[in-house]
Amino acid sequence: MALAVIVAVPTPVVPVAVLLPVGVPAEVDRPQLVVRRGAQGVRVLDGERWAAPLADEARAALSADLARELDARDASGLPRAGKPRLRIKVDLRRFESVPGGYALIEASWAVRSVQGGAGVVCSSAIRQEVGPGYDALVKGHQQALRRLAAQIAAAARAVAAQGAPTCPPR
Repeated sequence: MALAVIVAVPTPVVPVAVLLPVGVPAEVDRPQLVVRRGAQGVRVLDGERWAAPLADEARAALSADLARELDARDASGLPRAGKPRLRIKVDLRRFESVPGGYALIEASWAVRSVQGGAGVVCSSAIRQEVGPGYDALVKGHQQALRRLAAQIAAAARAVAAQGAPTCPPR
């Protein structure tokens, strides 16, 4: 007869968070995709547009990715959605697009406990190689934002547990 051993696994701290509006660089803050052209130039693609303003697109993607990573919810704008325990701020400093090359984001971000205590301010640089075409470029930015959300989520778990949050290596 085999014995079953039941091991209690501690439940992770699941924070309710508020993701503040995401800042984006002025040169890409437009409805059209803006792609890098050579070392110094950019090109605005009139026929290729974001579904919503880029800042809103980035915030929605990060919110969904953080919710999945943290098994939590973004309480921004929800009445009585639970007392937020974390406040997350993200500013995209660079949002670079090179069709057939790469999607690059550089971000400064902060995770703070609403109740006070530990917090962290970090920066990340994520480069995602992409295939040809604008669809591949957009997918590359989605993957880069997903990787950014994973880095933020790791710090958020430490802040929520009142641990010592650290920044990811650059």
